[in-house]
Amino acid sequence: MNKTLSDLLSWRYATKKMDPTKPVAEEKVNNIIEAIRMAPTSSGTQPFELIVVTNSDVRSQICKAASDQSPITECSHLLVFAAWDTYTENRIDEVINLNIEKRGDLPLIRQYYGNLKENYVPRDAEINYAHAARQAYIALGFAMIAAAEQEVDSTPMEGFDPTLVDKILGLKERGLRSVVLLPLGHRDSTGDWLLNMPKVRKARETMVTVVD
Repeated sequence: MNKTLSDLLSWRYATKKMDPTKPVAEEKVNNIIEAIRMAPTSSGTQPFELIVVTNSDVRSQICKAASDQSPITECSHLLVFAAWDTYTENRIDEVINLNIEKRGDLPLIRQYYGNLKENYVPRDAEINYAHAARQAYIALGFAMIAAAEQEVDSTPMEGFDPTLVDKILGLKERGLRSVVLLPLGHRDSTGDWLLNMPKVRKARETMVTVVD
């Protein structure tokens, strides 16, 4: 029986303990990565990169920078979403060139991204980073839904020291800043206190306003 999207969203939860003896199959990881790659971003800039960490020593270092949250070391793949530290002419030019390669050298493309450069490049770097980070969060949502579809557990994490994680992964030198972590693994059905807890969400009528 095929599961509905509602079934998948009910199945997934922020897994607190993963089984390190059950690695995620590479095919499933690749499907999740493809969902991230295909996620929409503002003006199609995709202003972030994905770091996939499988090295146990590196994950141990990151775990210490994240208050020893065990899924980081228990998972088989740790996804680190790292946003551009700012927008630059070169970065936007790369987006232009990719558009031209796929769609042809249309005047509209150069005009659109020319306007983008005029607006984005002079802005404060922190404003640009915050904008880029929001695009990474869109992809994070796609990743978690794709993981659920693959019956892979995941836990989004903001509780870490980004400066330390950036240093561990050498992100500053690449013009990147870590935004959010997503361990991928399989739940430990005997050791996760949250597994059998009911899901807690606001009622639709208290959360949703319909403007007719």
